[in-house]
Amino acid sequence: MIMIKKIFFALFAGLCLVSLSACTQKNKENFKNLSSDDFEQLIQDENVQVVDVRTVAEYSQGHLPNSLNINVLDETFSASVDEQLDIKRPVAVYCRSGKRSRNAAKILEKKGYTVYNLDKGFEDWKKNNKEIEL
Repeated sequence: MIMIKKIFFALFAGLCLVSLSACTQKNKENFKNLSSDDFEQLIQDENVQVVDVRTVAEYSQGHLPNSLNINVLDETFSASVDEQLDIKRPVAVYCRSGKRSRNAAKILEKKGYTVYNLDKGFEDWKKNNKEIEL
């Protein structure tokens, strides 16, 4: 009976350790989050595709020069990406604050793109007096 209790205790302890490990393990992002300065430097490379993942209304109020607008909230986002982007070229994504672009970056990364995200978004870009187009 004591042996059975020891086995159950060992199994229980093992399960607890596995559960704890799973809970504390953060989802690994396979894309790079960049500051406004680093993002600005990156997009100087003409090979980099710059994608604004905000809505058309947000985009029309101001955006980064030479950026494409592909709304990540649109149900056709994945198909639009496949039609408009070259998977062989890096993609730099941004949104207003960085949340939607992180979601877009995850989708793009799963599709096989090399992705860079503007960490604090377009608001931080403007705050740092970076160039925009209307």
